[in-house]
Amino acid sequence: MTIVTQVLGLLSYLFVLAVGLLLLAIPVMYVIDVTQTTHAIRRNYPVVGRFRYFFENLGEFFRQYFFAMDREEMPFNRAERSWVYRAAKGVDSTVAFGSTRDLRPAGTAIFVNAPFPPLEQEVAPASAVTVGPYCRQPYTTSRFFNISGMSYGAISKPAVLALSKGAKLAGCWLNTGEGGLSPWHLEGGGDIVFQIGTARYGCRDATGGLDEARLRDVAAHPQVRMIEVKLSQGAKPGKGGILPAAKVTPEIAAIRGIAAGQDSISPNRHPDIDSVTDLLDFIARVRDITGKPTGFKTVVASFEWLDELCREVQRRGVESAPDFITLDSGDGGTGAAPMALIDNVGLPIRESLPLVADVLRQHGLKGRVRLIASGKLVTPANVALALCMGADFVNSARGFMFALGCIQALRCNRNTCPTGITTHDPRLQRGLVPADKAERVMRYQQSMEKEVAMIAHSCGVAEPRQLGRRHCRIVQPDGKSVPLSGLYPEG
Repeated sequence: MTIVTQVLGLLSYLFVLAVGLLLLAIPVMYVIDVTQTTHAIRRNYPVVGRFRYFFENLGEFFRQYFFAMDREEMPFNRAERSWVYRAAKGVDSTVAFGSTRDLRPAGTAIFVNAPFPPLEQEVAPASAVTVGPYCRQPYTTSRFFNISGMSYGAISKPAVLALSKGAKLAGCWLNTGEGGLSPWHLEGGGDIVFQIGTARYGCRDATGGLDEARLRDVAAHPQVRMIEVKLSQGAKPGKGGILPAAKVTPEIAAIRGIAAGQDSISPNRHPDIDSVTDLLDFIARVRDITGKPTGFKTVVASFEWLDELCREVQRRGVESAPDFITLDSGDGGTGAAPMALIDNVGLPIRESLPLVADVLRQHGLKGRVRLIASGKLVTPANVALALCMGADFVNSARGFMFALGCIQALRCNRNTCPTGITTHDPRLQRGLVPADKAERVMRYQQSMEKEVAMIAHSCGVAEPRQLGRRHCRIVQPDGKSVPLSGLYPEG
């Protein structure tokens, strides 16, 4: 009883102390507010005006949980996030009492169900696809849904470990992002796509050029299956990667080959790639050094340069072609980016993907150059639509972030991620347990491929890679749908 009395007494003392400090602080804040000249609200409404910033900060969280409808939020609404969470946890993803999705807005995709879909014994697993048939070490995989580029540095060590282990369990690949190859990418044992960004992190020399010896060391790892040359990304086409100084730890700096504790800002393009001939030369150089399939990642809004690239490939020979093109969507990605770019530059994937596929097809390169789609493709319908439009593979970053537990707190660039995914604060990283999250990564990948296959079977084909433009219709402004094959003839 004495201990309880002492505790209650201590709590009472602390409460009185807190109230006293608050009473002392109010006059101080009042004086500060009425004398400062920067904030009009605080000057006119001292002390009380400070609550504006508090409520403004909380507003996005209250909207997310209490006020926004299931399909209202951006960049991903509650219905989309909920599907990913359920898929990653392996719980039932069925819903009841009808769809909550409005099928009338222009651009809505509606898949064309077949009157006589294949029976269970008539369906087949996704077919295997080979990338880089002219390489010394081609890459063949039947997985069509993979993990997009997220750099170690932009995301935490536990997050990379979970993705690496999950990729191995699911049999898909993990893209390193432009931050270089870390031990945590390798630890899981899964297939890896090594990305070469404009700063050449992980394979750069002292001046920022390509260090062939370092690149050769990277490619010597059997897990590294392909090399991706990043020209641009959806979050900031035309601008290089941005990693704030707070995230550039000594370990990350060593992996990247830069100074610790300083902002890591990549050039807006590769200094030695200024034309399609330069691009093909660089791809050939990297492919010769590594012996592995080499392609490039870009956001597309104009198509003349792709025509020029294809003509140059035909002039040099089909073996000179990029082994793949990763096409990113202009409406943003995981990276921190200026709003002027993330909102306004580059075509969305739904417009650029079929057009790029058509350019490759017109030049007879569609089977030679594999097309990888990336950008907000986190649900089965969006992945199936990408396959209909001509993609051979689909990459997702934010979908796998949701599988790791991301709550869309929009704090990716501030080192304060509450789920431990995009922070290097050990206290916050503690909440992300790689062994548990790896299972969720695996289940999300497997659930995605299973449900995309279900859409394919409903459309009357045996496996997802048989989906084509005839299997989808797109709602027009007048509310009526037209075949995707009518908008983009496959010719």
